[in-house]
Amino acid sequence: MLQVPNTLEDAIANAKQSTQRAIEAGCGRVQVELIIPEIALQAQALALEFTTILEQYGSGLKVLFPDTGAAALAKRDWGETWFSISDLGGRAIPIEGKITTEDTAFLVVCPSAIEVKAVENLCNLAENRPVILIIPQLEDVTFVGIGVTARELRERFLSTLESAYYFRPLAGAAVLRSYPSRWEVHLETENGYELIAEEFQKPMGEDLELLLAKATQGSEDTGEVVKPKPTGFLSNMQRFLRALTQ
Repeated sequence: MLQVPNTLEDAIANAKQSTQRAIEAGCGRVQVELIIPEIALQAQALALEFTTILEQYGSGLKVLFPDTGAAALAKRDWGETWFSISDLGGRAIPIEGKITTEDTAFLVVCPSAIEVKAVENLCNLAENRPVILIIPQLEDVTFVGIGVTARELRERFLSTLESAYYFRPLAGAAVLRSYPSRWEVHLETENGYELIAEEFQKPMGEDLELLLAKATQGSEDTGEVVKPKPTGFLSNMQRFLRALTQ
């Protein structure tokens, strides 16, 4: 059973360890998903955190931001770095023009559904070079859609991404995955977190609701009801988010 993090600092530390395991196991396309409100606002700081586990790639590591503005801001804030900084390209210079033979690994920072095609092209161009996606948001139905196009995208590309770490805190529960474990659903009780389900696929939507409903209703034999309590994780999150920027 995985340990549910109590703070964002713990979640990031666990995510870095899981990402290292996935890369060492030969996973070429990995993603780190922290489903936390406002986490995207700290994407730059998180990216810098994750470069510390990629030092073996030296100057061959390329950190890619969604656009030129975000890349320029990182260059200004970080100053001189041992890795290179760029963006996912655009109409003038597509992603194909951003990749060189000297690049040995790619860290993609907070790509959205707008950049999903560029990210897919990057993964194809990378071949056997690792691509790590930090807090990706690639499945926004506003851009991807919900019909045949979305299904084809999932089958062709999104399904090839390995979730090195996934953490989604809820009110009184949490969904967690740390490579190479299965997906876990935890219920927060007065005595701490209780594991209520292990799944081979990411529990989402109605499936997740049913798992939580079954756990909170308790046993039909005893009539005992397990009552979740509000999670303390979300209340502690803002403190660490502020610390990241200092």
